[in-house]
Amino acid sequence: MTRSAAAAPPAPASPERHDGGAAGIAGIDHHFRTIAELAGDIAFSIDLPAHTLRYLSPAFSALLGHEAGALQAAIAGSGAQEALGALGMHLAAHGELAPGERRVQEVDVRHADGHPVGLQVLGTVVRNDDGSRSLVGLLRDLSAQRAHLADQRRFASMLNHEFRTPLATIDGAIQRLEATAQGADETVRQRYRKIAVAADRLIAMLDEYLSPDRMAAIGKVRQPNTIAARDLLDAGVKQLREAGREAIVEADDLTLGLRGEPEGLRLALKVLVDNALLFSPAGSKVTLGARRSGSGVEFMVRDEGAGVPPEDVPCIFDKGYRGSNAAGLPGSGLGLYMAQSIVDVHGGMLRLGDEASEFRLWLPALDVSGQQQLASSSLNSDNRTDH
Repeated sequence: MTRSAAAAPPAPASPERHDGGAAGIAGIDHHFRTIAELAGDIAFSIDLPAHTLRYLSPAFSALLGHEAGALQAAIAGSGAQEALGALGMHLAAHGELAPGERRVQEVDVRHADGHPVGLQVLGTVVRNDDGSRSLVGLLRDLSAQRAHLADQRRFASMLNHEFRTPLATIDGAIQRLEATAQGADETVRQRYRKIAVAADRLIAMLDEYLSPDRMAAIGKVRQPNTIAARDLLDAGVKQLREAGREAIVEADDLTLGLRGEPEGLRLALKVLVDNALLFSPAGSKVTLGARRSGSGVEFMVRDEGAGVPPEDVPCIFDKGYRGSNAAGLPGSGLGLYMAQSIVDVHGGMLRLGDEASEFRLWLPALDVSGQQQLASSSLNSDNRTDH
């Protein structure tokens, strides 16, 4: 997920040369540039329509080994084509934006010594006091982010291999046991089947979350970082219907968005629905709800089962904990631990509802400015067990 852009520095009232001269620059412009550059970003300002480079952070030369004149030549299409040509073309294209329109792109350039450097280009066009226009924005070094993603892919690949090998061994062994279990009693055969189902489930999770194809996609395509509240609710309804259960929906007319990693939020809600399916009578109904609550959206999952036993409530969120009513049922005690971990990261809270068979999941919504609102109260760890 790419970082959100810092506020782009406004164009100065009078020209400041990119060679470091500061004649005529307003103090407030200098402050904005300083703020923009605190995180190591490179601020720039380009006069339009002449595409004349007006300001460029000194960090540009420190990062890429090129002087500002090389970037000016690349923007004009008259030089530095091999090293900075792609960046020059992107900046020239950004100059065609309508005032106030924002664009974010990634581009690969070459350092003066020849090694590749990935940059994120954030730009917008502003109107100056004299009626002219300027392209202003930031260049952000993606080297650390890309290195981190590469490490993630290598780690995920290692986990995939280390888990898949013993799981394949278990899967093969249990298949042989099942094939030769003609004389075994029903209890033994059921145990074999539970082991096989658990192995299949873990292998499926590896395919879904740690497959090479999924890891290869990370970093190549900008990952979505928002999901509509209605879409998240619909994912829960779909899960229930695919399981052959009737879904009762109690929802407001939601138009709010949620800031977060969509797959993670879907997984958190899926854990709650899985519990409802597992601990309620076959064929019974499950109710899903969603409503505006304060600065966020509260989701509700309620089933027709007996709910969490009172003696289990203090421990139900503990890692690996299984409730007293989970005997003989599949599960590892990690589902709700994982769900609340996801919710915590997103600034929400997950708790047991007013009824023992009800979960409530609160997630911060996006306000009109696109900013995420955080929970005003501490997280409540009262949660239903993953049994």
